[in-house]
Amino acid sequence: MADKAQLQEAIKTQGEVVRKLKSEKASKEQIDEEVAKLLQLKAQLGGDEGKHVFVLKTAKGTRDYNPKQMAIREKVFNIIISCFKRHGAETIDTPVFELKETLTGKYGEDSKLIYDLKDQGGELLSLRYDLTVPFARYLAMNKITNIKRYHIAKVYRRDNPAMTRGRYREFYQCDFDIAGQYDAMIPDAECLKIVYEILNELDLGDFHIKVNDRRILDGMFAVCGVPGEKFRTICSTVDKLDKMAWEDVKKEMVNEKGLSEDVADRIGEYVNVFPLVFSYIYMKLLFSYLELFQVTDKVVFDLSLARGLDYYTGVIYEAILSQTIPAPAEQNGADEAGVSVGSVAGGGRYDGLVGMFDPKGRKVPCVGVSIGIERIFSIMEQKAETSSEKVRTTETQVLVASAQKNLLEERLKLTSELWNAGIKVEVLYKKNPKLLSQLQHCEETGIPLVAILGEQELKDGVVKLRNVASREEVDVPRADLVDEIKKRTL
Repeated sequence: MADKAQLQEAIKTQGEVVRKLKSEKASKEQIDEEVAKLLQLKAQLGGDEGKHVFVLKTAKGTRDYNPKQMAIREKVFNIIISCFKRHGAETIDTPVFELKETLTGKYGEDSKLIYDLKDQGGELLSLRYDLTVPFARYLAMNKITNIKRYHIAKVYRRDNPAMTRGRYREFYQCDFDIAGQYDAMIPDAECLKIVYEILNELDLGDFHIKVNDRRILDGMFAVCGVPGEKFRTICSTVDKLDKMAWEDVKKEMVNEKGLSEDVADRIGEYVNVFPLVFSYIYMKLLFSYLELFQVTDKVVFDLSLARGLDYYTGVIYEAILSQTIPAPAEQNGADEAGVSVGSVAGGGRYDGLVGMFDPKGRKVPCVGVSIGIERIFSIMEQKAETSSEKVRTTETQVLVASAQKNLLEERLKLTSELWNAGIKVEVLYKKNPKLLSQLQHCEETGIPLVAILGEQELKDGVVKLRNVASREEVDVPRADLVDEIKKRTL
């Protein structure tokens, strides 16, 4: 009884915490976290009959998607896939989990974010962290030395989620990679062209693509006096320059990574003073191809770009959006003034990764790019919220309706005829629906046409085709109905 009283008191206290956060207009993430704690306490208390009460919530860092959100996602996926195919890519798929040893040691400091699974039948497994390492394993296992592929699938990271900014623990990646021995910088330039095309077509606003080369960074670190064993860890710190001030980056290198202060200062000089010299020496060939691809207006050389993953060996790049998208009112707390997503694509060259899996260490040069799809979805969803344009969640072309009673069989016959002809059709699941109800359904769901049957239409062998938006009606011979619908909706 005492335990129950303590739980009730804890529920009361937690309820006050939630109410206070709401009154202070705290961020949606913060409120959701405290609400989840409240629900868990209530679940422990149980129902009136001692039955277990389920906590109805998604796991932290994951979310559901409603039909409107899925319609937006499908549109984005179609644009990206169309671009990948335009550039001659074929697709593959790999398991959602890999042997733990496949993923271990490939991601530097980010390895701590890998989800490990419980021992299953003697195999130590982990959920895939990205699509690149499984791709390299696939190439080595199947002895493939030449392929241009794209892969769109979910990956998993034990990251600190920031939902409104498109950072989740379960999320999609859209990868495009070119594997094979080719002349320098041509495949690299095509990857940058793909990023340029996708971001232009998605119409997300102004963007720029930062470019650097890991070999430049490694050379710079060596000249500055960074010990070889610290190259990768210092690289991951330099990669934070787009999010942190130089003084904070320097502090991390010195205080957390153990770098001497004078070496850190020399790195600062290179990063802030000498990029144009390096740009000319190392990037001239790449930029000559980018000029032919007509993308140099958006590409900039940036010596501070590091890309924290261990497997990069050459050119690296990252696409950054310039503007902030305002957050919806219900999410507009003190920490959520807008959706500032920053990087929306990144990639680079990783010539040594496949060789790590090959028994004989045979290397397959690779270069690729990953589109940050969840961050793009966050922007598209916010744009849809502020737009007056209605998002359609179905592709229905026509609703088969009746103007009088007792015409269910005729409606179903016509519906079947149109389905068989490849037309996307709906019919209301009522024997005698009112015509007004049928028209309202079309207006609410965005169905553009209504095929109306009545006693007179059946007698004359026609169907009354109504344009929902203009309310214009025309009698169409039943034999011509399919062609007329296609003409008006395709």
